[in-house]
Amino acid sequence: PSVPRHTNRLINEKSPYLLQHAHNPVDWFPWSQEAFDKAKKENKLIFLSVGYSTCHWCHVMEEESFKNKEIGEIMNKNFVCIKVDREERPDVDKVYMTFVQATSGGGGWPMSVWLTPDLKPFVGGTYFPPEDGVHRVGFRTVLLRIAEQWKENKDALLENSQKILEALLHRSEIHVRGQESPPPSKEVMATCFQQLSNSYDEDYGGFSESPKFPTPVNLNFLFTYWALHRTTPQGARALQMALHTLKMMAHGGIHDHIGQGFHRYSTDQHWHVPHFEKMLYDQGQLAAMYSRAFQISGDEFFADVAQDILLYVSRDLSDQAGGFYSAEDADSYPTTASGEKREGAFCVWEAEEIRALLPDPVEGATEGTTLGDVFMHHYGVKETGNVSPVKDPRQELKGKNVLIVQSSLELTAARFGLELGRLGALLWEGRRRLSAARAQRPRPHMDTKMLAAWNGLMISGFAQAGAALAKQEYVSRAVQAAAFLRRHLFDPTSGRLLRSCYRGKDNRVEQSTVPIQGFLEDYAFVIQALFDLYEASLEQGWLEWALQLQHMQDKLFWDPKGFAYFSSEAGDPSLLLRLKDDQDGAEPTANSVTVTNLLRAACYSGHTEWVEKAGQILAAFSERLQKIPITLPEMARATAVFHHTLKQVVICGDPQGEDTKEMLRCVHSVFSPNKMLILADGDSSAFLYRQLPFLASLERKDGKATAYLCSNFACSLPVTSPQELHGMLCS
Repeated sequence: PSVPRHTNRLINEKSPYLLQHAHNPVDWFPWSQEAFDKAKKENKLIFLSVGYSTCHWCHVMEEESFKNKEIGEIMNKNFVCIKVDREERPDVDKVYMTFVQATSGGGGWPMSVWLTPDLKPFVGGTYFPPEDGVHRVGFRTVLLRIAEQWKENKDALLENSQKILEALLHRSEIHVRGQESPPPSKEVMATCFQQLSNSYDEDYGGFSESPKFPTPVNLNFLFTYWALHRTTPQGARALQMALHTLKMMAHGGIHDHIGQGFHRYSTDQHWHVPHFEKMLYDQGQLAAMYSRAFQISGDEFFADVAQDILLYVSRDLSDQAGGFYSAEDADSYPTTASGEKREGAFCVWEAEEIRALLPDPVEGATEGTTLGDVFMHHYGVKETGNVSPVKDPRQELKGKNVLIVQSSLELTAARFGLELGRLGALLWEGRRRLSAARAQRPRPHMDTKMLAAWNGLMISGFAQAGAALAKQEYVSRAVQAAAFLRRHLFDPTSGRLLRSCYRGKDNRVEQSTVPIQGFLEDYAFVIQALFDLYEASLEQGWLEWALQLQHMQDKLFWDPKGFAYFSSEAGDPSLLLRLKDDQDGAEPTANSVTVTNLLRAACYSGHTEWVEKAGQILAAFSERLQKIPITLPEMARATAVFHHTLKQVVICGDPQGEDTKEMLRCVHSVFSPNKMLILADGDSSAFLYRQLPFLASLERKDGKATAYLCSNFACSLPVTSPQELHGMLCS
């Protein structure tokens, strides 16, 4: 590579996204006191650009504007320019995204915001083309106009920014209004189910026409709704909606049939043409959902998809030290000789390429059939490409095919006169060869930043899959990742989580000079992961750490006046607002996850004040939960867990005994959202016996592993057979 012409301060950062901009002609600063001081001292406006490393339009804006020397000069002369990786600093991102959404009605990344020297926003948008077009004003023009306004109307601009800030403070407040009781669970669940049912796509599954997102939070809600209404028509519909959606996604192009794992979302109604980036948080949540679908339906199809996701994560997103990387990009070079990257280049195929890779005649099939014919039919491959031009505005996928399962195995087998088993073997061989050919292509960029929150979601995915699929290797991988978090993303002296660490030189794990402290979501997702990990591994050390972190979360983020938790802690002068997220989106919001965390924490510790806190969160979001619970499906689900009271399933037995293992397998084979597992192994000095004195009174009946169902510290009659336990779990 040639020596770069420009280098700015971002060269000293660890974030892969910031490093991508280190050689722009723009004099970028990271979000730092140095930048704020410069803006004040020189009385300059700040231009804030927020994005992330797998964001397609962020790459486009960089190519068009931030690499442009003349635009760079305008930026450097008139503004202090700051670049933020939204995955490193979700707090900064949320403050200014709240502003952009409020003032423009939309939002997204790259986010472009202009701030006064004291960090108050006054103009914002997302992507700007470099020059003026017929319908859009260009970035160059916007920069010059804003610089002019600052010269001519500074006072009006400052006054306006103050008004905007006051309006934002007012708009974004979430607190208890008068009544302090949680909303009625039955109504919240019924409304949420109805709203999801109304937006459900009967043909292809999912909850919108297009674009279509995986939204695991919706599926999690539906599974819980089914579990509490198993015998009703609504319960049956909830299960059907969730399973059909998962099936259609797994058949679709959003699922990488050759390289495993799931892409971010589909641009069309059929789950066919995706945006090709792969995010860790999707893999973690979807692994859990497919495991749950298997647990409920017993259909091996779902277990296979869960294993496919975990194979991808273990192979491609895993650091040798045990952590998980954040994401894989959508754009890559089509060949080693290409000069420019294209979206999806790593994943798409031309028909002739597949024919050349799979020329073998298929014995026993209709005359003249090749392996290529069978494979192309099954995966919807067309000679001229299978991507509609409407879904490919930049013509990057012209003549290419995104693999999608268009017919069932039975239909494909019948079409070529093959037995099902034989067809399965042929398709497997086809995928193997395409995978080997794809390995020769240049790989997309990997964001090797490791985030506590997303690692938490992935640990939950491995732990839940390990328990539901009875695969010890998944539980071991979850344990390895939790040990990584403890070593690299936790400060034992302060007892606090850190937000991020990075793969550095020689593949060693590195930390930034000033580590970023954990945010609310880091605590919520890691605590959830540790509870899931305890239930899968039965190692009490993870529980102990989870409860310590819950105390720390309470201390740093709880709002004693308005209830619920703030997303970021107090005391950062560069943050204008302390916000509470109110939407379960691609990831659940931290307050939603925390409701269930608190109920689990109370059951493992005997601290009933945590149950009270859970109710106070629900009270703070009561209005939204009653009117539009579809925006908070994970919290709506938690209202049911709160209402039905979490039950403790206590298994008294020797962890190594076959009878104990059989009882544990029974617990793991049933999905019961309002139950949690405790193994009472008789060691009275252990953490759980110290926390929950009532465990000492539970005995093994006739020397056999014995199960009790306990609630509010009172327990059912003991049962010693897995069949009786199964009945108890399903009731």
